[in-house]
Amino acid sequence: MALLRLFLKPGVDKQNTEYGAEGGWVDSDYIRFRYGLPEKLGGWTQFGNTQVNFVGSVSDIFTWNALDGSPYAALGTNRKVYVFYGGAWSDITPIRATGSCTFDTTNGLTTVTVNDVAHGATEGDFVKFSSVTGNPGGIPNADLTNEFEIQNVPDPDHYTIISPTQATSTAAAAGTATATYQINVGGDVSFVDFGWGTGTWGLSTWGTPRPASAALSLLARVWQFDNFGQILILQLVDGGIYEWDPSSGIGTRATAISGAPTKSKFALVSTPDRHLVCFGTESTLGDPTSQDPMFVRFSSQENINDFVATATNTAGGQRLTDGNEIVSALRSRGQILIWTDTSIHGQQYLGPPYTFGFQQLGANCGIIAPHASADVNGVAYWMSKDAFFVFDGSVKKIPCTVQDYVFEDLNIAQATSVNVGINTQFNEVTWYYPSLSSDYVNRFVTYNYMENVWSVGSMARTAWTDIGTFEKPLASKYDPLDTEATITTIYGLTAGRSHLYNQEDGLDANGEAIDAYVYSGYFDIGDGDNMVLMQKFIPDFKRQEGNITVALRLRPYPQATAVPSSLDPYVITPTTQFVSTRARGRQIQLRIESDELGSFWRFGTMRVDIQPDGFR
Repeated sequence: MALLRLFLKPGVDKQNTEYGAEGGWVDSDYIRFRYGLPEKLGGWTQFGNTQVNFVGSVSDIFTWNALDGSPYAALGTNRKVYVFYGGAWSDITPIRATGSCTFDTTNGLTTVTVNDVAHGATEGDFVKFSSVTGNPGGIPNADLTNEFEIQNVPDPDHYTIISPTQATSTAAAAGTATATYQINVGGDVSFVDFGWGTGTWGLSTWGTPRPASAALSLLARVWQFDNFGQILILQLVDGGIYEWDPSSGIGTRATAISGAPTKSKFALVSTPDRHLVCFGTESTLGDPTSQDPMFVRFSSQENINDFVATATNTAGGQRLTDGNEIVSALRSRGQILIWTDTSIHGQQYLGPPYTFGFQQLGANCGIIAPHASADVNGVAYWMSKDAFFVFDGSVKKIPCTVQDYVFEDLNIAQATSVNVGINTQFNEVTWYYPSLSSDYVNRFVTYNYMENVWSVGSMARTAWTDIGTFEKPLASKYDPLDTEATITTIYGLTAGRSHLYNQEDGLDANGEAIDAYVYSGYFDIGDGDNMVLMQKFIPDFKRQEGNITVALRLRPYPQATAVPSSLDPYVITPTTQFVSTRARGRQIQLRIESDELGSFWRFGTMRVDIQPDGFR
């Protein structure tokens, strides 16, 4: 018989049944659709070609160039902030406070109690000791002149650390040291309610609500970075705002921006007018208890330290309506887009005397997380709690063929970790999200905005930045159980590490094979009640490297159990011309898979040799 061409429309369709999606694809992993055809995703390698282990889960990656053109990268985790320059990483986590302390030791133990009145620390915080004297409990001063993770906080004046060496005697209030405390750490997961142990020890009184400035938050910690010229702006979501100047040297720490709000939900630098804009911020400047989740405050033009409105500057503020809180903001064409949990607003520069104008652009289209929006050439895409949207002058819901698959299996309690990545090389916007089976990001959904098609998969990335300062997209992956050594020595360090990768680099997963697949919907070969027999097929792959596995699944009815073809699986080499089969059924599904090192392929148009066959 004549060979029949199988034309399959691009994109994954999970809204239909596997039979209803006849002529298309119903599932995929590590696959993108390009020019209408499915192909394996590109691989990734360690950034800098060597593995670096970062403490905590990365929530933002930001790259920029200093005034002299030097490239920089910054990572913000729930526990640390790092910056990269000249092939080296440095810890620039802001300092919260310093204090004078002594040590309690027990003979033969490495657990040391630190005595520091009103230290303000929480479990998991980091402290570094200097000017240590007295060899407390026989522990050499040099062994305590290090950075430590705080293990336990029994009360407001004491906490414990793990020493690198055992004490040789029991001592109380021994030695002296200067303790330098980094800002309180945040969680890598969110919690649905406050409970016992929230906040620093002794905070407030029994039976009274804790203040809004409690050190621990219900939500996982998220950073938002931007740049003011060459200065890095670091906004701790629902926290303080900091700056770091490359000219001060990579070994310096980020510091709080003087004169800026002390608690905000988001921050951006407007362009081209260059105001530092804080969203969901304080109605009374400098008072964190006055935080208004719907209030926008902006600095004077070209001055990130001046937020007090006067007759001679352009600082000011505006409260938005329609929503409970501002969640995110994004620079777009001619304006800043501001999302609340229910709506979207536009902020446009007008100039003196009003500085900015605000208008609501849409309702019932809020955003799910601080990093869930992306702008591509003036068009904004974002993910809400139940749909995907686009703003190109008006708000539109994006038709999505995997909508139920994503939102019915979304862990909404961990929605703060949802993040988006732009891959302009392939015209893709990808959202990474946690499924119901995980507290951490473990899946992705990709929208090709040029071809209007969707794909899904299991690649887990907690943050992403597109090509620009560096020649490859950069992305991070988090392992909550990882205990590998980090770029600086920290004693008593608990588990949880992130790795940074060059994406679209090579064909493999940092030296390991990628298990990629795409499955078609079930389709009928011919009409009527008869079965059909597929005797052979002619594979068609472009740029095939390595072997590919093709499998066929057969069934007589949509509700029947599918069975493999008797000769499955069929291994397709780059030189395979045709494959003989004994595939008999009314409905057939095509499965294409690869799991070899160095493999790559793009599917073309398969041709099959079929003939009618009896039902029995």
